[in-house]
Amino acid sequence: MLKSDKYKEIEKEYGYVCSWAIWEKAGDKPKSNIADMSIFDINKNPQLLEILQPNIVMVALNFARDTANFKEPFMNFHDSNSYGQDYKIRYAFEDTPYYGAYMTDIIKNYPEVDSNKVFQILKKNPDKVKENIDFFEKELNFICSEKPLILAFGTQAFEILEKNLDKSKYTKLVKITHYSHQIGKEKYRKDVLAQIEEVSKYTPNKTE
Repeated sequence: MLKSDKYKEIEKEYGYVCSWAIWEKAGDKPKSNIADMSIFDINKNPQLLEILQPNIVMVALNFARDTANFKEPFMNFHDSNSYGQDYKIRYAFEDTPYYGAYMTDIIKNYPEVDSNKVFQILKKNPDKVKENIDFFEKELNFICSEKPLILAFGTQAFEILEKNLDKSKYTKLVKITHYSHQIGKEKYRKDVLAQIEEVSKYTPNKTE
């Protein structure tokens, strides 16, 4: 189980660029409560630390919005915007072994909705890729992630990780459908869980 001191350190160091795959339950509408950040308050949610899983890491390509505008830590992947699709991640992983995973982007501090633009820039600037891979490796070490299962949202994040991240740093790297893909939440859950299962049956290595 993640210790409270380490949780607070992660919140301070990476809270505005990362998050955890935990959300308040949906109400009457699929997107309801997606941005209710009280779920991350240890005092209000004392079971939180038992749920967090730093040995499962979900990675997207880049920020869709400027994280400097976040009012609270861990708001990444908890977008209440009417166009936001983060609710599909909640639906896909709720009540699965992957709920509570650590969440981050491989490319930091580059807010852009069009991921193709980001990918093209990176292809022309390999030094920028290396810089972010190095940052990601430090991030994994900081959160005490030991050879995690990495779930990469979409082809672009997957390719960057597969080509540049030292394979000794993780147990498995799995490409899963990006949550922005235009499919319903039920099919998204079915597809994503099947993609993970296809690569391997994974038992999370809980942090002691």
